[in-house]
Parts: sequence; structure tokens; C-alpha cells
Amino acid sequence: MPTRILSISGLRGIVGDGLEPDYLSRFARALGHLADGGTVVISRDGRASGLMVREAVLAGLAAEGCHILDAGIASTPTCGLLVRRLGAAAGLQITASHNPAEWNGLKPLDAAGRVFNAQLGARLVAEIDSRENEPAAVRGGVAEPIEDPAAAHRDAVLGIVDTESIRRRPLKVVLDCNHGSGAVLGPELLESLGCDVTVLGGAPDGRFAHTPEPLQQHLGGLCQAVLEHGADVGFAQDPDADRLAIVDETGRYIGEELTMALATDRVLAGSPGPVVVNGSSSRVTADIVERYPGSSFHRSHVGEANVVAKMDEVAAVLGGEGNGGVIDPRVGGIRDSFVGMALVLDGLACDGGDLSDWVDRFPVYEIVKLKVPCPAERVPAAVEVLRRAFEDATVTEGDGLRLDWDDRWVQVRGSNTEPIVRVISEAPDAEVARELCEAVLERVREVV
Repeated sequence: MPTRILSISGLRGIVGDGLEPDYLSRFARALGHLADGGTVVISRDGRASGLMVREAVLAGLAAEGCHILDAGIASTPTCGLLVRRLGAAAGLQITASHNPAEWNGLKPLDAAGRVFNAQLGARLVAEIDSRENEPAAVRGGVAEPIEDPAAAHRDAVLGIVDTESIRRRPLKVVLDCNHGSGAVLGPELLESLGCDVTVLGGAPDGRFAHTPEPLQQHLGGLCQAVLEHGADVGFAQDPDADRLAIVDETGRYIGEELTMALATDRVLAGSPGPVVVNGSSSRVTADIVERYPGSSFHRSHVGEANVVAKMDEVAAVLGGEGNGGVIDPRVGGIRDSFVGMALVLDGLACDGGDLSDWVDRFPVYEIVKLKVPCPAERVPAAVEVLRRAFEDATVTEGDGLRLDWDDRWVQVRGSNTEPIVRVISEAPDAEVARELCEAVLERVREVV
């Protein structure tokens, strides 16, 4: 079987083993059809295979008669903003997100510059399947480059913070782009804010210097660089720059979960209102929201599209996920590492203190994540067993099962991409969180 993952969120695969030009072109034809042959913005994250993928995508979109606007190497949030600003019918980011270098993929965006929701994603998958043996028509699309594609995104991000206060501090920053698309806008944005910037992996060529997912075990180099340069903060992006992890001035990995917490603290200080995170994100954001009168906290199902839908429903001032993805509706309806960086710098400039002091004012929780093999058809049985086993918990259904107590929670949900159940727990103590996770796993194993 080819190594290819197609879902309502898009396509990922290993180049040459499931990700071939014919299939990529078919995906692009399907997207072009949904766009009714209209304008489509494309961009890529800098991987070496990106040029091959781009050519296949161009062929598919041209076959549907699309007008293609090419942003070149650019981040996913940049692509999303361009779709909206240019009035395009759709967008397509060429990226495999945090997957290793041999992977690539396609992330479709709707006319609002957002990731596809479940309904639109299902239509796209059905359209791809229906074209398996259908020869491509030749309708003669047009492709043209976008001049200075990052400029509008830069200006939008600068518009949500107090740029003069940040410039007056000024701040030393180490930015780890890891040879991803964040290198196009990241250094420019930070320099526009008056920061003294040291860039790691500044060539957006996809030659990752470390495993691309911005987790603690992969960011030892960034932690060390922050200390060596006496920086106020270190930022790490994933290859398509929609996620942000943070290191404080002591070289301590703050991580991705607290990215959303820091952004929330900063935004609500000036504009109280609703905040949305998904059901697998840390409760620290909920605790921060409680500090601000006039604000409210909301949880959505897991998935960026679900977060955005809930944000629309409650008119949220901010949303995001615990993987370091911050969504600020003033810039766009998509996760954006540049927004996260700007808000953190804005908070540092306003407070005047160190990042470590800011973070240490937050409640402390520990998250544990485990998984167990489980066929999709057995997930409902596992959920029912857990409901009966933990009757003292507050139950939330709809995205698997979430059980809440006063000081801890655990969520059980089936994976959308593989036959497993994920179990995530959080508590003030790591051992308590692990014990809760393992107790739930033991119950799940009884039925799978």
C-alpha cells in the first residue's frame, strides 16, 4: 500500500511512495472543480520536493481553467490571508506540516482563507475519488506570480500590536525557522518590530536541521542559542509556520501549550471577550480567561476548522489549539505563528519584565498523552465503558468523551487518521495525570 493519507483536512504522503504527480494533479483538479475554475492561490513550505508538487498542482488547476496566483515559498497563514485579500475562490498550501523531509502534501483552503471544514473536505475527497479514471480536460488556465506576497501579512500582524512600545524596549530574539517557510516573513516581521534577531535555519529550502515538529526534544539548539545570545525569548516554527513553540530567557522550553495561554493573556488585557480552544488543549487558558471580567471560555471539538466554527458562533476575540496554533480574527481565520510571536512581544514590552516571570504567574499543569490500538467501530463501546466507570466526573460528549473534575481532566477520542484511541489527561502533578491516563487506558483495553 502506498504511504498516503487523504482526509477531509487534505493530503500527506511520502514522495515517490504514494505522492506521485498523477495523484497530486487529480487532487488539484478536484479542488479546481470545487472552485468552479476560479482564482486559486498556491504556495509551498520550501521542501525540496515542493517544485515537483507545484508543477503537478499547476497542471491540475490549469486543466480546470483556473486562474492561479503563485505566492512561491510562503507560510500557510500567508496563503490564507492572500486568498481573502485577493478575493480568490480557494487556496492550496503545498506542505506536510511537521512531517519529516521525505513527506509532502496539500492543504486546501476555502474562499475565506480557512482550512476546509468537514462538509467541504468530504466533497473534495468524493471529487478526487470520482476522477480516478477520468482523463483531464484542457481548459487553459493562467498562472502568475504574486509580487511581495508576505507584505500584506506583515502589515496585518503589525496592526494588532503596539509597535512603538515594542520598538522602545528593544528585545533580543532567536528565531528557529528550521529551513521552513517561516523564514520568509519571520525575520522581516521581527526586524519591523525593532528586535535584535538571530535566525537559525534561515534559508527556506526544507533541509531541516532537526526533526521539524517544535517539541522540547527537538529544540535543544534553540534553548542553547537563547542563552548564548542573551536573548529575551526564543521562537520555533514548524515548516508551514502555523504553529509556534517558545523558549524563555533562561533557556527553558515553554512549549506549545503555553503559546495560546500567553496570547490569551495579552489579548484579553486590552479586549475582553470570548476565547475558544479545542477539547484537547490545556486548561491553563480557561484559568486565564477567568481573570478577565467580560470574557468567556469555550471549547470546540478537536480540529482547526471546529475551533474556527466555534469562534464564529461566539464572536471570539481569540482562538487556537494547544499545539501552538493561535488564531486572531483581526488577521485571519487560521493558525498563525507570526500572530503568536507579535502578541508575546507586545506582552513583554507592556509588562517590562522577563518572559519567565510572566509564565510563572500561570497555573501549573502537566499533560500526558497515550494511545492504544482500537478499530473505529469499537470507539463508542470504549466511550460507554468510561462513562459508567467514572460517574463522579462531569461528562462532555461529541468529540469522543471528556471527563472533568475540579483539578484534572481526561479525554478519549478515536483518531481520524489511524485505528487508535488517543487518551489525553491533565492534572497539577505529572504522576497524577499519568495515573489517570493509565486508568482510562485499562478500561479501554477491556472492550477493544
